[in-house]
Amino acid sequence: MAQAATEAAQTVRATIGDSEFDRDTAVTLREEGVYDAELSAGWTIIQAVNGGYLLALLGRALGQALPHPDPFSVSAHYLTASVPGPAVIRTQTVRTGRTLSTGQASLFQYAEDGSEIERIRVLATYGDLDTLSDDVRTTAQPPAMPDRDHCLGPSDGAPRIPGSSAITERLDIKLDPATVGWAVGAPSGKGEMRGWFGLADGRDPDPLSLLLTVDALPPTSFELGLSGWTPTVELTTHVRCRPAPGPLRVSITTRNLAGGFLEEDAEVWDSADRLVAQSRQLAKAPRTA
Repeated sequence: MAQAATEAAQTVRATIGDSEFDRDTAVTLREEGVYDAELSAGWTIIQAVNGGYLLALLGRALGQALPHPDPFSVSAHYLTASVPGPAVIRTQTVRTGRTLSTGQASLFQYAEDGSEIERIRVLATYGDLDTLSDDVRTTAQPPAMPDRDHCLGPSDGAPRIPGSSAITERLDIKLDPATVGWAVGAPSGKGEMRGWFGLADGRDPDPLSLLLTVDALPPTSFELGLSGWTPTVELTTHVRCRPAPGPLRVSITTRNLAGGFLEEDAEVWDSADRLVAQSRQLAKAPRTA
């Protein structure tokens, strides 16, 4: 009986608005334009809070501050590394129009002397994805990779990123075997990372969670033969449409590493074969090979 109850509990899927992701990106209005937040240790990677999680957190605050519900374009500059604990988000409405609104937000944490340290600053445009035209003209194609059952996850012995574990427990990622050569000391040198993505509790994707998705896979620097933390300097994400329920496919490529910096271009595809998000980030390359 107890075993049956446990198995039944494991099949219960979290819903949008009632999941660990939603709880950990919750913000509380303190006064107009000011929100309190708690950065969860559950979304850390190599001791730093994940940049995509931070983007979603600020995205939620802006979604409450602006008159339009959905992020269309979000550009973030990561100023200092965030750590688990209390934070305050200050938002400002830059412009509001009939179909689009623009706002900015900054996340601050506290130094030992009580002074504020700005961690990340965002400029974003919001709209309503449900009002977009159905006209699609594109040459983009979903990434060519094996079915989910033929990709590698933790239960298949897929490697963990050294020094991190918390965020991987909250994600359901299955990597394309062609992009995990780094795990056995044989990186491809191509600067590519591909995989299936979902949240571990089964919550379906929405526009806010796409801000996490674009920065959730292992960095392409691993397949370039580099290991270690690859901190984001700047990340711009475009949300193109509301994702269908089900797992997402993520493809990330790097074409240029120079001067100690690299770019990562990401595409996110939903279960209906639609390109639902794109991003480009500039990141510092790991210092060790």
